[in-house]
Amino acid sequence: MTASAENSAEAQDAASVIARHSDILSRQLHAMRQSLFPPEARKSLRNFTSREVADLLNIGESTVRQLAIDGEAVTPTQLDNGRKLYTLQQINELRRHLADKRPNQAHKFLPGRRKGDHLQVLAVANFKGGSAKTTTSIHLAHYLAFQGLRVLVVDLDPQASLTSMFGIQPEFDVPADKTLYPVIRYEDTVDLREVITETYFPGLDLVPGNLELMEFEHDTPRAIVEGRSRGDQMFFRRLKAALRSVDDRYDMVLIDAPPQLGYLTLSALYASTSIIVTIHPAMLDVASMNQFLAMTSDLLAVIEGAGGTIRQDFFRYLLTRHNPHDLPQVNVATLLRTLFSEHVCVTPVLETTAIANAGLEKKSLYEIERGTMNRDTLRRALDAVDAANGEIFGLIKQAWGRS
Repeated sequence: MTASAENSAEAQDAASVIARHSDILSRQLHAMRQSLFPPEARKSLRNFTSREVADLLNIGESTVRQLAIDGEAVTPTQLDNGRKLYTLQQINELRRHLADKRPNQAHKFLPGRRKGDHLQVLAVANFKGGSAKTTTSIHLAHYLAFQGLRVLVVDLDPQASLTSMFGIQPEFDVPADKTLYPVIRYEDTVDLREVITETYFPGLDLVPGNLELMEFEHDTPRAIVEGRSRGDQMFFRRLKAALRSVDDRYDMVLIDAPPQLGYLTLSALYASTSIIVTIHPAMLDVASMNQFLAMTSDLLAVIEGAGGTIRQDFFRYLLTRHNPHDLPQVNVATLLRTLFSEHVCVTPVLETTAIANAGLEKKSLYEIERGTMNRDTLRRALDAVDAANGEIFGLIKQAWGRS
């Protein structure tokens, strides 16, 4: 057998092995899903105590209790021990009730988009895996929903980890033409509203992802060559145009971009009104981000040359998985702050077992039942995540012209 024949046989064997392993793993995952999550099972959101409601609404716990005693707005579930529990839907109803009852403080209870405010489209991006992009996206989405905002999450990553965090298995639960792909492809498009899925989080909807999204990366070069990607139909305009159909339905669109700089990521950046680049403060990650920034700059310049105007309300780097006791990480964080000053978020997201353990259950920290992990560990993690998300929310409100 010649060397070329041997190489060909080996390549064919590798392809068959990979195909066989893919089939084995797919069947095993499906079996595990059927065991752990039967077809009728759906992920649900836990209920919240009076203390947690008071924290979310920034009012005294005694006020929450008095509202319950007076029977105002909602009727919480009362346990045998007298504790009262609220759903997020009830918390949002309390928001509206308090805004009506205290009109001079309505902005505090209903901080979302108002008449004249433009739709905020925030892209979370970086083309290096492990930068906590999806973790950042899910926590920010949940945080904004807890503030009473109407949020649409777009999972633009073919790996669809964010979709999985919502209790949806991309390979089993997302049928054909139910991702963003049929909305932005070059023929037989559908309306964005047809692929939006309601989640178990009131006020938080999802456009799920799966491997189908890769078709856009394959279609676009052909469309460019054939002249189908031109003018208003150019690839980078398609997502932005699609979002116009839901402009009046949401305060915020959050896009989890793929971890590579392709046509999908460029579409997300062009459609965005703000960008968060997640970065783990290690030199290897910083070097990778340098490449990402250089390539992004060149490609966005090409888009602008083609008539695409790119303007963001804000652009920030968010330090993730940060260990403040790790001297090399501290040095890298200091370097980034020195170089980019106010473009680096003040609050980093700390590296913590709390986030890792929650991720194993496909949950954010906001979904974790109190008492299921160390109280102090969870509290420290929540404080850090709240501070980072609160800073981003502050930037969003500034973009809407608020102090």
